[in-house]
Amino acid sequence: MASDIQQAWQQIEQVETSTLETLFAADADRVASLSGRIDWGEGLDAGGILFDWSKTHLSAQLLTAFEALAKARDFPAMREALLTGAKINVTEGRAAEHTAPRGTGADASVEEAHALLARMKMLVEAIHQGALGEVKHLIHVGIGGSALGPALAVDALTRDLSLVDVHVVSNIDGVALEEAFAACDPRTTMVAVASKTFTTIETMTNAESVLKWLRDGGVDDPSGRVVALTANPEKAVEWGVDETRVLPFMETVGGRYSLWSSIGFPVAIAAGWDEFEAMLAGAAAVDAHFASAEGRENLCLRAAFADQYYSRVRGCQTRAVFAYDERLGLFPDYLQQLEMESNGKRVTSAGDPVDGPTSPITWGGVGTDAQHAVFQLLHQGTHLVPVDFIASIAPGDELDPAHHRILLTNCFAQGAALMAGGNMAADGKDPARAFPGDRPSATMLCDDLDAATLGALIAFHEHRTFANAVLLGINPFDQFGVELGKKMANDIEGGEAEFDASTRALLEASGLS
Repeated sequence: MASDIQQAWQQIEQVETSTLETLFAADADRVASLSGRIDWGEGLDAGGILFDWSKTHLSAQLLTAFEALAKARDFPAMREALLTGAKINVTEGRAAEHTAPRGTGADASVEEAHALLARMKMLVEAIHQGALGEVKHLIHVGIGGSALGPALAVDALTRDLSLVDVHVVSNIDGVALEEAFAACDPRTTMVAVASKTFTTIETMTNAESVLKWLRDGGVDDPSGRVVALTANPEKAVEWGVDETRVLPFMETVGGRYSLWSSIGFPVAIAAGWDEFEAMLAGAAAVDAHFASAEGRENLCLRAAFADQYYSRVRGCQTRAVFAYDERLGLFPDYLQQLEMESNGKRVTSAGDPVDGPTSPITWGGVGTDAQHAVFQLLHQGTHLVPVDFIASIAPGDELDPAHHRILLTNCFAQGAALMAGGNMAADGKDPARAFPGDRPSATMLCDDLDAATLGALIAFHEHRTFANAVLLGINPFDQFGVELGKKMANDIEGGEAEFDASTRALLEASGLS
């Protein structure tokens, strides 16, 4: 197997580098062969996303070589293990079952996930129907995957109408909580405490402060306003949450993959259960594609081929994501955790040192704002940065159509300009106005940005992340890298450890020593 992997990488690295202009000139069908759609629904519920990877340097020869790498890494078997609930998270000895709430996984796990969602639906509908009194606001307290996914989905789906005003608070900095307090009335506010273990120090500290705020605001039973979202329901009950308001999720659902579980409670509260279900349905459509499409026809795997080409062969250390839709403003933040916490590893699943770069640094922003901030570097800088563009054909506003037309033309023009290059000088000779071109980009063009589309976009990137991990031979489902800093912070609190001279000086200067 090791020799097959090495041979596949040698084949990939030996493919002659061609410019994008050359690749397009040599293949009249390039756009069709490197584009594909994932569709879902029927009638008014129909939707889909076009994935165009033609402006990347992928060629037929490279795709064949990457398919050999996927075969050497036993991608089909790894995919099967993921989607059937095998213990694919080898370092922690458990499965990674985030697809189970979407209907894909071991039968028992899918049944359990759906039962837990049914429990959540009952509570959501009871709140909407007023069974728990008037609820106008929800303060959702979590961090990492317990916050990034809900914040993204609430922001994307409730700009037109929010059934309950949701504030997602993750930072331990009290300024974040005070901002939420200022926007809420304690008499009509509920609290969601989202923590897989129900021990995360930032989350539990924030939760205690919210209870105090409720108590100070005249709420006699603050704990009666709390909903717990956790894989440790016993700990939530011990903390004081009534078991009827504990919404468990499975231990085998990782934090950054948990939006589909009870961690999605604030999404359902804000947008409504139908919207939450539509998000699951869009993700399920991508699951079906990922499970059945083989080789280069698998759009998630094809994206991973390009990722690995730019990282391993072209030496790209970053990948940029620009959403030409204001509603996806938090999507780059979400992807940062999904991709870098999953694949920012230095050892293989077997514990051996990796033989090359793993996850690139994910960053990005919102177009057209980003064009006036960072695109200078993308077009004329010395770094080669693969770019992903995301846009929606249907507008998200009801203003003059000129707004959306300008938005889309800018999105498409940036990809064209990155590829084509040129010189803006009248005589075409000014080096300061020269654009080298041959800079890669991919485009995800959505029919519309609704709940199903958001679910599909997130699921696509989950499977893309997994495919990259398989090609690298690493485990994308642990995150031990977040632990050391937390331990040292606890050591500082407890005064239990000696630190370097610089850290001691900072502690003394801030009055913490």
